[in-house]
Amino acid sequence: MVEIKKLEKDGVNIISVIGEVDASSSIKLDSAIQDVIESGSKKIMVDCSALEYISSAGLGVFMSYLEDMKKKKIKFAVAGLNEKVHHVFEILGLDELLKIFGTKEEGLKYLL
Repeated sequence: MVEIKKLEKDGVNIISVIGEVDASSSIKLDSAIQDVIESGSKKIMVDCSALEYISSAGLGVFMSYLEDMKKKKIKFAVAGLNEKVHHVFEILGLDELLKIFGTKEEGLKYLL
């Protein structure tokens, strides 16, 4: 079960992911990211400090937007991954493709 919260702070759209992202709940994450991109935002951060688990479907959501964000010149960051989730990002090489920060504050600093 996942809960997604969206807020805007200093021109940065923050998507907070709470709980677990699996094949069925990855649709919520996908929809949240798509909504923020379609709103015209140029600075997006996904706050994963309350993310407990992510499946390959959830990781696929991040991968599916890489090219789109590059084309639209969107500054994108992921922050607050716990050790287990961060390791999954590393295994798939997403740590090489995404800007990942230890804390939400570090991610905001990069985006501002």
